[in-house]
Amino acid sequence: MAIASSARARGVARMQVALAWLLRQPAVTSPVVGMTQPDHLAQLVEASELTLSDDECARLEAPYVPVAIQGHV
Repeated sequence: MAIASSARARGVARMQVALAWLLRQPAVTSPVVGMTQPDHLAQLVEASELTLSDDECARLEAPYVPVAIQGHV
C-alpha cells in the first residue's frame, strides 16, 4: 500500500501521510478530523507540517479509478 510505504520511509504514522495528502488538495480548506487517543492530536499537528513530493502524491493517487456519479441528474 502506497500510504504505508510512504509513512515507513518518512518514519511517520499513516494518518499523517493521508492528512498531508488531503491538505494538498485545492478544494480542501478545512478537513474534519477525529481522534480516539490523545497522542493522535500531536500526530495531526505534525501532519500539517509534512510536505509530500509530487512523486509521492502520484504514487498515492495511482490506484484511484474514477467512478461516474450515479443517481443525480
